[in-house]
Amino acid sequence: MSIPSVSTLTIAISSRALFDLEDSHALFEEEGIEAYSNYQRTHEDDILPPGIAFALVRKLLALNESAPPDAPHVEVILLSRNSADTGLRIFNSIQHHGLPISRATFTSGEPTWPYIRPFGAQLLLSANPESVRRALADGIAAATILPSAALPPPARAGEAANSARAQIRIAFDGDAVIFGDEGERVSQESGIEAFHRHERERAREALSGGPFRGFLSALHDLQEAFPAGPDAPIRTALVTARSAPAHERVIRTLREWGVRLDEALFLGGRPKGPFLEAFGADIFFDDSLHNIDSARQHVTAGHVPHGISNLPKAAAE
Repeated sequence: MSIPSVSTLTIAISSRALFDLEDSHALFEEEGIEAYSNYQRTHEDDILPPGIAFALVRKLLALNESAPPDAPHVEVILLSRNSADTGLRIFNSIQHHGLPISRATFTSGEPTWPYIRPFGAQLLLSANPESVRRALADGIAAATILPSAALPPPARAGEAANSARAQIRIAFDGDAVIFGDEGERVSQESGIEAFHRHERERAREALSGGPFRGFLSALHDLQEAFPAGPDAPIRTALVTARSAPAHERVIRTLREWGVRLDEALFLGGRPKGPFLEAFGADIFFDDSLHNIDSARQHVTAGHVPHGISNLPKAAAE
């Protein structure tokens, strides 16, 4: 069954994912809120450099400029644990960089995740793992954003600010991200042969939806509003450790959902990082920290702490 179409693709993002706030965050950790607040007020006219997700956000918002009239609109919501006072530097930086972001929540140190659902966001991108876990528990797609380790931080910031390729390329893992973690549970509990047998027997039975199913569907709706082909502004990929014979159930599930992925890579356990680099992913979402470690040697990665791979060992057993 497909998910109803949306008129707006809404993404919530933390200030530390949008801008490079690591120095001031370290000051907060070391010296406390008063030192942090004084620092932000003193530097409120100093423009913040781009953060991990800046380039992706800019590309997504740029879709509104070229979208057909009936296309879903893209909106980005800022979530920050700053106060409105210390958050002035963030809004100044948003305006300087020309980002059309007008809605924001400043919570003065309180959690921001309760405001994701009222804004109607389909995705949270955050540098705070706890916010991500709480959003996932509330049924919202969410990922902890980790930078590519391929370049030192200054080069990453420059790359984010000057990325020349306009096309947005987003890659997803399958089990426990787009789909539920049923297959992953079978694999971990009974081994790979049992997993393949399980998937062969259920090849025509649709997989359950995972935490990113709704976001994938909304992204698909946005893709469908643009002409297909090499000049399409969005390209998506499934990059999964599955291989034949476990491929059929995935293909049939996406067909039943009415969702198209432009590329599907069935890697059979090969390291994902080099393939993601070849695809040119702007971001890759995966539940496995092992896969994230491989991916972020090459691309920006979003860890999705969902499913059996992210349970405490005793709970998983």
